[in-house]
Amino acid sequence: MTFVVSALMVILFAITNWPWTLDDYDQAKQAFVSDQMIKEGRWLYQTTPQEGLGSGRRRHTSHHISAKPPAVAWASAGLFALTRSWDMAWRLPSFAAALALAWLIYRTGANAWGSEGGLVGLSAFALNLLSVRLATLVRTDTPLAFVTFAAGLFLFEKVRNRAPWNLRDRWLLGGLLLAGLFVKGPIIYAFVLPPLVLYQWRRRSQPEWATAWSGWWPWVLSLALFLCWVAGGIKYIDGFYEDVVLTEFAGRFHEGVHRSQPFWFYLPHLLHKWAPWSLLSLLLGWLAWRKSRHARLPVSATTFWLISWALGGLIVMSLLPSKRVDRIFPAIPPLCLLLAAQLAAFRPDERIWRALTIHKLKTIALLVAGVLTCGYATARVFDGYRTNRDALEKFGRTVRALAAREHLHYEVAPAQDEGLLLYLQRPKFVTPATGALASGNWIRPLKDEASIGARVVVDKITDPPARYGFFTAPAK
Repeated sequence: MTFVVSALMVILFAITNWPWTLDDYDQAKQAFVSDQMIKEGRWLYQTTPQEGLGSGRRRHTSHHISAKPPAVAWASAGLFALTRSWDMAWRLPSFAAALALAWLIYRTGANAWGSEGGLVGLSAFALNLLSVRLATLVRTDTPLAFVTFAAGLFLFEKVRNRAPWNLRDRWLLGGLLLAGLFVKGPIIYAFVLPPLVLYQWRRRSQPEWATAWSGWWPWVLSLALFLCWVAGGIKYIDGFYEDVVLTEFAGRFHEGVHRSQPFWFYLPHLLHKWAPWSLLSLLLGWLAWRKSRHARLPVSATTFWLISWALGGLIVMSLLPSKRVDRIFPAIPPLCLLLAAQLAAFRPDERIWRALTIHKLKTIALLVAGVLTCGYATARVFDGYRTNRDALEKFGRTVRALAAREHLHYEVAPAQDEGLLLYLQRPKFVTPATGALASGNWIRPLKDEASIGARVVVDKITDPPARYGFFTAPAK
């Protein structure tokens, strides 16, 4: 069964977002970061496609400095140097991180609760709507979830095995924290610090519990190195302080800057996108609560850490006004381990195991999850091809071929679809009054250029040049 779930997971992770596009979920912004690294040599600080076009969107100044730390883009740039394929370079980091996450969850579950615990954890991570949706998106959510889980897992193993801290352990933890900071900034602390604080607070009344505290210097050193990157941006990059520090980092704590949502926003989304595992976990929690009412059962250090780990990050993220569903993805892996631990907790009591048919509930959840996830992936792929979701990518390919054949120069006027710059391989948006387009009468819209030949029509976009403002002229 483990092999079947693993094979199904790889297939679903790979195909759910077909056809691959950059047209949604801010994928173009992340792709633009690595594109600038390769083409312009901006290895530490990048801009958005709207650079120099005025404030436009209230989230940015006229500088439009990219707020994305560069770690994932470094990986994409390296992969492009090896593969010469942007599709592979952009999407392989997320795909590899998703597979690595699945392996870590399975190995941890199997080591802690046997092969059945590993299978439950793997299934809960592989067969849900959020994992398959994010597995190949050009975003930092899955790499962040991997690094965050690895750091939390390191602390979990210290608690479970009662292992002492040594210098190598502290360096490893500091490296994981630093990687998380350079993947998506300080948000990693929202998923690692709350369980650590809660566990150490509870440990004061449970002296027999092993400590999860590594000492200060892994946390301070990793943060100091990240702050060096921030300080360099503030000192040398115009607009970095306004766009990155104030708007992107600090803005998440203020309503009205990002997408402000109520405190309970994540709960229904988590119940839906992690179903049916979310419902099974709630049912098992209710059964455990009923059982504990009749007999005071002690909570082990491992169980308390898992509960704190699974819920601590979710609560902290719910307290922030800025909310988006994919931001709680790092909470899914620890929830998978918690579910495996919940199922394992009923095994010693054979009467409860038989009476409540927990094994049957697990099997039903696995079948329902498989049907829901496969149905979602199939429907998404079918809809993508039916509606020609990659229309703009095809359009860009056509324009590039046309320009090469007719020796034309083209630029892209400002548009909402930032992926157009990458499809058309242009460095930034321009206006007819700037740059190469300021030379007068030879600037004409592509649709009116009689010498080009066949008219470009892409599916339902009946006139892409008129909508997106492509201008062409004979190359100099």
